[in-house]
Amino acid sequence: MFPRGAGPAPDPAGAHHDRTIRSFQPRRSRVTPSQRDALLRLWPRWGLDIDGLAPLDLPALFGGLPVVLEIGFGMGEATAEMAAADPDTGILAVDVHTPGQGHLLRLAEKRGLTNVRVANGDALILLRTMLPPRALAGVRVFFPDPWPKKRHHKRRIIQPEFVELAASRMAPGALLHCATDWAPYAASMLEVLTASPSFANAAPEGADGVRAFAPRPAVRPLTRFERQGLAKGHEVRDLLFRRLDDRADG
Repeated sequence: MFPRGAGPAPDPAGAHHDRTIRSFQPRRSRVTPSQRDALLRLWPRWGLDIDGLAPLDLPALFGGLPVVLEIGFGMGEATAEMAAADPDTGILAVDVHTPGQGHLLRLAEKRGLTNVRVANGDALILLRTMLPPRALAGVRVFFPDPWPKKRHHKRRIIQPEFVELAASRMAPGALLHCATDWAPYAASMLEVLTASPSFANAAPEGADGVRAFAPRPAVRPLTRFERQGLAKGHEVRDLLFRRLDDRADG
């Protein structure tokens, strides 16, 4: 679709890494002329492919800003809004949806954002092979695919293995922020995160003294997708878990 180096690659990791279970579905939809123009012009400056071949130099990539990893940003509206509200934090936004990548680049240029980088490919490969320990100031996973059928639950991204991998790349005190409008997945997320030895629930205590889901933080914008879910009667749940200071992890 794009000349080499001038846009996101179709499969940047190629045969370098085995991916037996995908936590996402590649989405094929038409790239508009404006999205294509943004990708051609801005990808060499603000985009990167997750090829798994070399570690990222986050301080160089973001000018020394603390960096939050956002996994799955859709069309990028919420990402751009959060980046504009917090220019002193870098956002490394990962997705495989080419139209969304182009749209986020357009938004970043339009709003004059310099703290957003768009990564194309599998976030698990990024975490495993391209980020050093304790490099991240936070991780965001907003409205991931709920994989509602029971036989597909193994594809859900919020699993114990992912949580511990993410923890190993997060600095002590960093926040893992998840949100979903799928109630069974919310319950599963809460169970997995509560069981993790690497995190503590940062939500306020309930009347029973138990910490569970958190009110939607003001820093997370109400997205078009979320409004559609609320209109259908879905209940959105936020989960905020703080990375513990465990110097024994790798």
